[in-house]
Amino acid sequence: MADKRDYYEVLGVGKDASADDIKGAYRKAALKWHPDRWVSGTDQEKKTAEEKFKEASEAYSVLSDPDKKAKYDQFGFAGVDGAGAQDWSQGFGNLNDILNNLFGGAFGGFGGFGGFGGFGGGQQGPRTMRGRDIRTRVRLTLEEIAKGCTKEVTIERNRPCPDCNGRGTKNSSDIKTCPTCKGSGQVQNVVNSLFGRTMTYTTCPQCGGEGKIVSNPCSRCKGTGLERKRETVSVRIPAGVEDGMQITARGEGHAAARGGVNGDLLLLIEEQPHPQLKRQGADLFYTRVISVTEAMLGTEIQIPTLDGAYKQKIDAGTQSGTVIRLRGKGMPSVNSYGKGDLYVKILVWIPRKLSRSDKEAIEKIKDSSAFKPDPNREDRELFEKESKYF
Repeated sequence: MADKRDYYEVLGVGKDASADDIKGAYRKAALKWHPDRWVSGTDQEKKTAEEKFKEASEAYSVLSDPDKKAKYDQFGFAGVDGAGAQDWSQGFGNLNDILNNLFGGAFGGFGGFGGFGGFGGGQQGPRTMRGRDIRTRVRLTLEEIAKGCTKEVTIERNRPCPDCNGRGTKNSSDIKTCPTCKGSGQVQNVVNSLFGRTMTYTTCPQCGGEGKIVSNPCSRCKGTGLERKRETVSVRIPAGVEDGMQITARGEGHAAARGGVNGDLLLLIEEQPHPQLKRQGADLFYTRVISVTEAMLGTEIQIPTLDGAYKQKIDAGTQSGTVIRLRGKGMPSVNSYGKGDLYVKILVWIPRKLSRSDKEAIEKIKDSSAFKPDPNREDRELFEKESKYF
């Protein structure tokens, strides 16, 4: 997941984009990157087009689904792991069919490669700048993860310059339309080939895609519109997160120049080891050692749980290796309801050395039938279980 781009960045839309905006952005990406358009390109161009088309299709499959989009907005890639994956083993399909299926035939046929000339990937307006994401780690105890918590995270990030309000200049009149791209943020290139006339659009080199240029830069921020600040952000961590999972705090990353969209704060969960409990998914595991006499006579032990100590009766005759299951004493799941279980493994400690009096006492009872294992009695289940390991 670390090498994936943010789905909103892939489609070039903001977090508040409507369903129509997302659909339109995907249409432009599909028109531009479908492999059918690049059959005459170099091997590298074909490979790039294939990767871009897959990337855009995956982003659209998540952001066009309200449920998947909600999970992605809260948990990032961890919330939709595998949800955007598609099977490309049968090829990419005809571009006309793909777009007509997605958009109800609203665009009609494209007439082969010549029909792409009028689209050329779609000319867009001035590019909306997006601030960079910030990645950091947050350490959590098992108790914090079990209940969910709010963590204070101190980060350094770019914020709008207070002198120019992020515009890059104090006077709005000093912001001019870029003369090179006439405010569109892109420059057009026309190429005539065997397949017809093709138009492509690239980012304007003078304004960097913003469509505007600053003629009198702010002296404080040197025209960037940004200032570095150290700030503390409160982030809500949902219950049940796991080590290595990434939580996304939307809009808490670096600010973008001149009123663009803020980046995100990406929190990598680092789970601190618990001194007594081990975790595997939603289940917890605990090992308790008891004495031989406690195993023979029965006893009561206290088991550490995330809700405090829990009293558990140990029956007389409990065998070493017995596992007790405490339902609902485990961890909550971040993607579902309910809780896991706590498994307690009982181990019986056998003393290595005995005093003379202890030996004499044991010698007196060692020949008793109660101390001799008998597979035909109540121990049959234990014998059958252990015999499977050999």
